[in-house]
Amino acid sequence: MIDMTLSSGALAVTSGALVGLLLALFGGGGSVLATPLLLYVVGIRDPHIAIGTSAAAVAVNALINLIGHGRSGRVKWPCATVFAAAGLAGSFMGSTLAKQVDGQRLLLFFAMAMAAIALSMLRRPKNEGDPGVHITWQLTLKLAPLGLLTGLAAGFFGIGGGFLIVPGLMAATGMTLANAAASSLLSVTLFGAATSANYALSGLVDWPVAGLFILGGAVGGWAGLKGAGLLAGRALLARRLFAGLVLLVAAYVAWRALGA
Repeated sequence: MIDMTLSSGALAVTSGALVGLLLALFGGGGSVLATPLLLYVVGIRDPHIAIGTSAAAVAVNALINLIGHGRSGRVKWPCATVFAAAGLAGSFMGSTLAKQVDGQRLLLFFAMAMAAIALSMLRRPKNEGDPGVHITWQLTLKLAPLGLLTGLAAGFFGIGGGFLIVPGLMAATGMTLANAAASSLLSVTLFGAATSANYALSGLVDWPVAGLFILGGAVGGWAGLKGAGLLAGRALLARRLFAGLVLLVAAYVAWRALGA
């Protein structure tokens, strides 16, 4: 935990606003900067507390964005629900395992996950897909195991897992990128909630910081939903610039973890 000051509080709100903005704009990968921001900007020293706190904040921010996308009709609720429900058990198992790993080693693993997220965002997304996809038993049998594995990874790394959820939903159902990005937020919400609850059971969530982070995230998410349309013509360029930033932060996290 940190001693809350006006400065650290302002940094928590600002960091949350940045994550909320990125989560609304990019979906998958948008929340990956939460833990580094809590560690190196806000000032949380324990990596486990930073991961637990970021999971709580990202879950709420994702829920806010999910409501906005849901009202716009972009969420494929049946498919999203099957994927998220299957991943809940995985996220709890992954976060339980992560709590047993040394903090600095966990940060090194986290940096590797960040690099993987950035590389996945550099790929040119395919916009083709079926906007009218409906759940079937065949799709359920594809979605459930993918959800379980994704939840496991999300829980272990303390990330929303959107960079895995979006392509997983598209591969399993054939839905469009826009529908997958919106639908992924249900899983990000539930995986983050399960991970943060598991960390909270061990006293590894800084709730005052999480609250300020969530407050900033609500503002950033609102701005991101409004600005998403403005990026329509330059979405790929913006996504690649963000991926480059994530790669730089991943290198910094790895350097700090190895140095410790």
